[in-house]
Amino acid sequence: MRKLLSRLLTVSALTTGLAASRPAAAQSAATPNAFMTDSLDRYIQRGLRQWQIPGLAIVVVKNGQVVVNKGYGVRAVGKPEPVDANTLFMIASNTKLFTGTAIAKLEADKKLSLDDRADKYLPGFRLYDSISSQLVTVRDLMGHHFGTKTFQGDFTFWDSSLSREEVVQRMRLLKPSGQFRKDYGYCNAGFVAAGQVVKAATGGTTWDDYVQQNFLQPLGMSNTYTGTTGYAQRPNIALPYSNTFGPLAQMPFDNIDNIGPCGSMVSNVNDLAKWLRFQLDSGRYEGKQLLSWAAMRKTRDPNTLLNTRKSTMLPTHYMTYGLGVFSADYAGSQVFWHTGGATGHVSNVCFVPEEQLGIAILTNNDNQSFFEALRYQILDSYLGVPYKNRSAAFLKGARAGDQETYAAVAQLQKRVSQKKKAPLSLAAYTGQFTHPLFGPISISQKGKQLLVNFPNHPNLTATLDYMDGQEFRATYSNPTYGIFPAVFKVEGKQVAGVEMRINPFIEYDSYQFSRL
Repeated sequence: MRKLLSRLLTVSALTTGLAASRPAAAQSAATPNAFMTDSLDRYIQRGLRQWQIPGLAIVVVKNGQVVVNKGYGVRAVGKPEPVDANTLFMIASNTKLFTGTAIAKLEADKKLSLDDRADKYLPGFRLYDSISSQLVTVRDLMGHHFGTKTFQGDFTFWDSSLSREEVVQRMRLLKPSGQFRKDYGYCNAGFVAAGQVVKAATGGTTWDDYVQQNFLQPLGMSNTYTGTTGYAQRPNIALPYSNTFGPLAQMPFDNIDNIGPCGSMVSNVNDLAKWLRFQLDSGRYEGKQLLSWAAMRKTRDPNTLLNTRKSTMLPTHYMTYGLGVFSADYAGSQVFWHTGGATGHVSNVCFVPEEQLGIAILTNNDNQSFFEALRYQILDSYLGVPYKNRSAAFLKGARAGDQETYAAVAQLQKRVSQKKKAPLSLAAYTGQFTHPLFGPISISQKGKQLLVNFPNHPNLTATLDYMDGQEFRATYSNPTYGIFPAVFKVEGKQVAGVEMRINPFIEYDSYQFSRL
């Protein structure tokens, strides 16, 4: 979850449980990997500098052995404490495979069926339209194919005071722009609903406790947590940073336990090595079968087709989505992976069963693609792809994007600095406003500015500075949300509403609030 989606593509080669033959050029177990032994440290250290990443942790598992397990850089800018293999990061949407695996285990234990209607476990569960509501199954909850847009509703749900039950309840207000079971749109709320199915199917065991009891404890992942609560007080944590809207700065800590099953977990590469070994050994760990192969295979089976076209940048052609994991072909091998993005943290977890290769990379700057470039670079090195500096290729486009954002922010400041007078008194813009999904907001006057309060987001405000026309610059108290225009709708001399948008890292579309 939060919020970076890899564009890797897929073919289904492991659906029978048998390893496909390896490409002739792929690394054999006996062949030294020059990139990993001679170049990895320099590549990462250069990447940290170029992408302004304070710290990074990585683990690589190959043929049942941990071959790399270490940290680079620092946990906090300006402080000497280094990142190591035990440093905690938010793993965000890498939580989703834990949720999908929990559902698969419950099906194996005859507690549910993936094809059961969702409302069997969630009475009254509805999507926007009645036909989809009658058809939606447990499997659909994790398929990202409700027809909604990617991240739709996340401004409402992310870092909010809404409970999991309330998040699931509000899914009926997500108006789709596409077709049910046809159009892909990454939907975090669906996994929150899946987490509530876990609770219902077990007779009251919360998603958090089920994951803890069935995966974290048996795997010995003793320093992995299902929630973000208390993260800031734990020892050996990576602080969150971003340079999305300006110079690199520390960000506030996320508190997203209300949407936990889609993205609240916290872990480190020491523990993720165990999760990777479990994935690579078909549900076994230390010789014990913790999950049947049949159940694990269901997490990887495609539920949603995302792409069938050859990539212009990567050796991939297809991509599908299972139960919390993407699948793609890469240089002739089938790769499973997911990325995760929370405020100040982005990560990926990747495994290639037929090559007995697993990779996890955790970082603490959310405005960079190095965490993905590094994964591709390691895949290249093991799968026989000729060397191409993936980081350098990604960096050029990323810098252009950053400059565009910085220029847009500067342009907003220029408009504010002209100190024009609003066409209406500031008091005319104040009052109570609402949105069908988001709920209420209030706007009050604060000197020569306006202040927006978000009752369902108690730690968030926005300051509005007048620019011109009916537009104000909105600067959010949490820098993650960004700096954007707020556009008031005026009918006659009466303010009828206001349109607000936030960082697309959280949600792409703007929200139109109407005056009460």
